[in-house]
Amino acid sequence: MIRLENIFWRAPAFQLEDVSFTVPDGRYGVLMGKTGTGKTTLLEIICGLRRPDSGTAWLGDRDVTREVPGARGLGYVPQDGALFSTMTVRAQIGFGPRMKREASANIAAVVEQLAAETGITHLLDRKPKGLSGGEKQRVALARALALRPKVLLLDEPLASVDEETQDDLIALLKRTQQEHHITVLHVTHSRREAEALGETRLRLENGKIVCDMP
Repeated sequence: MIRLENIFWRAPAFQLEDVSFTVPDGRYGVLMGKTGTGKTTLLEIICGLRRPDSGTAWLGDRDVTREVPGARGLGYVPQDGALFSTMTVRAQIGFGPRMKREASANIAAVVEQLAAETGITHLLDRKPKGLSGGEKQRVALARALALRPKVLLLDEPLASVDEETQDDLIALLKRTQQEHHITVLHVTHSRREAEALGETRLRLENGKIVCDMP
């Protein structure tokens, strides 16, 4: 479960005012809103990259408001994927488990499994340069899943791909969420994505959640 309670956050260009919402355990949540309304900031508050001026962030039954990002047990895919330019796809996926000092055999097995699930086995020895937008998003998704998170945050994951590729990635995201039993919060400005994926649909306008559709 993801729950925000009375979140306030102020910046020169905008502010978040008393933002509260819940994405129930195991549900696919979609957060819509125009560019510049604070959607990415909310994701960063949930994953610990920003601390709210006031309010509380919960993951399951844990108040994580003051926890560091690495302690929160979630996966995060930023809008551009943020792949490491010098690493192969294989190394990208295995990065998190290596940082946790998991056994090499376990890391290799996780990499092979996630590469197969996301359809990128043939890319394992490639580096990001030259990969398509859709391929990069698949790599970023596999990397985020490698630490077996219970919560997955996705920031505009389909923004840089064409419509046909979007259809493929929508099917992949839906299948991944169901197979891994993950609670997802997916940020977008696309109603098409929201209708295809969102079990819990939210809208952010003028710093507030103004719509909550089951």
